[in-house]
Amino acid sequence: MQNTYLQWVIENTATIWWHDSAEAAELDLGLARGAVGVTTNPYLANLALRKDRLLWAPAIEEVFAQKLPPEAKAEALTRIAVTRTTEKLLPQYHASQGQKGLVCAQVNPLRAGDRECMLAMANRFHRWAPNIAVKLPATSAGLDVLEDCVAAGITVAATVSFTVPQVVAIAERHRKGVERARANGIEPGKCFAVIMIGRLDDYLREVAHDNQASISESDIRQAGIAVTKRAYTIYRERGYDAILLVAALRGEYHLTELAGADLVMSIAPAFQELFVTRDLPREERIDVPVPSDVIERLCTMPEFLRSYEPDGMSVGDFVGFGPTQRTLCQFCEVGWKLMENFQ
Repeated sequence: MQNTYLQWVIENTATIWWHDSAEAAELDLGLARGAVGVTTNPYLANLALRKDRLLWAPAIEEVFAQKLPPEAKAEALTRIAVTRTTEKLLPQYHASQGQKGLVCAQVNPLRAGDRECMLAMANRFHRWAPNIAVKLPATSAGLDVLEDCVAAGITVAATVSFTVPQVVAIAERHRKGVERARANGIEPGKCFAVIMIGRLDDYLREVAHDNQASISESDIRQAGIAVTKRAYTIYRERGYDAILLVAALRGEYHLTELAGADLVMSIAPAFQELFVTRDLPREERIDVPVPSDVIERLCTMPEFLRSYEPDGMSVGDFVGFGPTQRTLCQFCEVGWKLMENFQ
């Protein structure tokens, strides 16, 4: 990695990045490019299992031999993809005393409203490896489990999250979990608050087209950026210890416009190529505001307002938000269920 934009970001700004894939060859390349963590989800776990089937054949065959019920089978297969990844990140984890080298493992998206099931699953995932960050949905149930996990010393990442109200709720529940942990003499779990920036843009684009709104493509491409910059400002003002994790990039602008922020970027291999091959502007732009006229136009869309205003949604609204349902469905149908039926 010689003098690339990605190299400039990690060497000259507070921004760090995690690799967004569990496939073995892609992971090796990501680590060589400076990744200090890994994000996975049911879709990515299933993809890695299929692409690396020969590499992981003994472990996969062992799962088949157990003849597990579908949900337990999917969890056991997830464990293979995740733990093969944690092994490669353990040196970073130990060298940084747990500040780097984390790997996300996501609970069953079919159970997004089941507190008892998600908490039990989180405890099992936590025991897989010391550098696991358990991924929970940013729903009412998921936030309850998040607080319990943090209080028990389990590191978490709150996903299926797209909005300022969600990441504020995540940070507040993390604070409560930290207070509970310290009251009991426990080292609290860390917390990463995801903003699926491109998925919000995708949704707002569809809403704008359907409603024939006077919103340009340029405006839409700045919606997720505006939400992330507002969330970042609130996090700094309130001194939250939770860390923003920006995921689901749709173009280089999602990194270049946030460069310099003290947060984590989750970058898929295809987008890594943009950051190592293109000559992008090497400037910190996190404090450069989205133009006010763009915000004004976006605010004519109720769905953007719900995403942008800190009180735009209540916690009970999160599960019914359009991107939440779309993303949970994808994680179920082309991730978890495919692992349940893996042959």
